[in-house]
Amino acid sequence: MTGRIRRWQQRHWGERSKVERVELYSVITWHCSIWFIAGCWVLLPLPAGLAHRPVAVVLGSVLALVSVAQCATANALMRTALDACLGRTELPPGTHRFPAVLLGLGFAVLVALVALDAAKPVPVRMAIGGLLMPFGLLYALTVPVRTFLLRAALLTVLLTAAFGWADHSAVGLVATAVTTVFQSLFTLLAGRCGAWTLSVMWEADRARETEARLAVAEERLRFGRDLHDVLGRNLSVISLKSELAVQLARRGRPEAVEQMIEVQRIAQESQREVRAVVRGYREADLGAELVGAQGVLTAAGIDCEVGDRTTGLPAEVQSVLGWVVREATTNVLRHGDAGHCALRLEMREGRVVLTVENDGAAGTPHGGGGSGLAGLRERLAAVGGTLRAGRVGDDRFRLSAEVPLTQEAREVSGVML
Repeated sequence: MTGRIRRWQQRHWGERSKVERVELYSVITWHCSIWFIAGCWVLLPLPAGLAHRPVAVVLGSVLALVSVAQCATANALMRTALDACLGRTELPPGTHRFPAVLLGLGFAVLVALVALDAAKPVPVRMAIGGLLMPFGLLYALTVPVRTFLLRAALLTVLLTAAFGWADHSAVGLVATAVTTVFQSLFTLLAGRCGAWTLSVMWEADRARETEARLAVAEERLRFGRDLHDVLGRNLSVISLKSELAVQLARRGRPEAVEQMIEVQRIAQESQREVRAVVRGYREADLGAELVGAQGVLTAAGIDCEVGDRTTGLPAEVQSVLGWVVREATTNVLRHGDAGHCALRLEMREGRVVLTVENDGAAGTPHGGGGSGLAGLRERLAAVGGTLRAGRVGDDRFRLSAEVPLTQEAREVSGVML
């Protein structure tokens, strides 16, 4: 049983984003609330409140079947109503027709029980609330609030009049009105507040995605601008000098060779400048990556702890460790459900060691598979470093990168610790 629950969690929970998890939790809560209210307000009190007569038993059985049908119908239509409320799809015509028929049938049975004096007053008034919950929750998600309140007021008047005709009791009239108003407002708040929270969260999630896309587009523009600045002038000079060399060669002038030598020099210089731009674009600054990782993880709701930072490291060591921080941060955000993450950078016997450890790793694979980690191993191997990644205990994941330092780098780093 535990294995099945864990597989279900990984398939239906672990693979969802945080917003999708909140939405799934809200839908499950609505489903359970419908059945809970129906059970506590209709199915459980009804048998004890019925008179010991055949007509009472028959009407009570019909009422119980109507309540169960209401709950099943509301569960089946809940996703459709929520999608319409969030603006994902249009509400299909006739969605409320069958739930309204069940609601009317349930109220008719209750009026008949009261008119025939076949049930006690308290279970009858409780059953009003139990019948309103399944229909009201769906209706609250799919109509404007003003419309819901006006129709709830009209329903209150009609129910009060119907039960007053059947009961002729002032207390019963007040109890009917209060129960109807209370349950209508409860379903409105339960449905609308939950849907409003989900809409805000989805808008925030879309805003983060848009911000990420804009950041990528801005970086592409910057890279394109840098390449244009480097190559634009040099390519123009190469074009002019090549054209001049062609003209001189046609005239048999020896200066054509000098112009082509100049073209060759400018082309080689352009190659060096392009490599410098690409190298600067691909290199990761360790300090910036640590600060960025802390900011990103904190923004994602993960408590991030950054230990002592080592400065004075060689540029190639900082670059490869910066890539380790970047990849590890991405893995923490992608896999598992971490609540705390610790990044530590320290010196150990002539080696700089970067450790990234996080909890909530129940859904992550054991070991260091994945193309991202394979790429990190290649980068670390270029500077003589190693990478280890795997679970520590049941729910913790640790990634550790070690890079040896030269004697000079040890002295500089040791001073700066």
